[in-house]
Amino acid sequence: MSDVTLQIDGKEVSAREGMTILEVAQREGITIPTLCHHEKLEPFGGCRLCTVEVDDRGWTSYVASCVYPVKKNIAVKTRSEKVDRIRKTIIELLLAHAPDAFELQKLAEEYGADRDRFEKQASFCIHCGLCVRYCDEVKKAHAIGFVDRGIRKEISFIPEIAAQVCWDCKECFPLCPTEALQAAYVLTKALYPPKTEGDPKALGR
Repeated sequence: MSDVTLQIDGKEVSAREGMTILEVAQREGITIPTLCHHEKLEPFGGCRLCTVEVDDRGWTSYVASCVYPVKKNIAVKTRSEKVDRIRKTIIELLLAHAPDAFELQKLAEEYGADRDRFEKQASFCIHCGLCVRYCDEVKKAHAIGFVDRGIRKEISFIPEIAAQVCWDCKECFPLCPTEALQAAYVLTKALYPPKTEGDPKALGR
């Protein structure tokens, strides 16, 4: 792959073709907030918190930097009045779902977000998909998935699989930016306790 030259926050940088703006920014020590990105996972572009401003030959657009590939001669701004306004609104929407999430509280303070702007829909899940994708892409266990749709969408452990593999794993726990995953885990484990050898009533027997 060939190299391309672009600007990020006024700094000229080179990057390999195929890299994302987020990858280049992180390499250069430039912080772009994100809640759904993880280096071991395929780019997702779910939370949109990593939105940046891109000037491409005079055309300005606002894109999710974790999925937007670098292009020759584009100029990227990781902070601007509109970028900050977009992130502020996203944080306020997410706070309606997880008002007590520590990561969101920190971001709210940084961007001046109003914790009470939107009516609370406290599911605690912000649909970042980190747990689902990690279980699928890294562990290959497929033990977690999304259920329902729209504002009612939540993550859920799949009992038949979780009872076999989840109780001794928990690698997804540190990825969750809220407490939704732990709550779902506790509920599922209470309903479907780990199998015990010789117990014919245990799940899967």
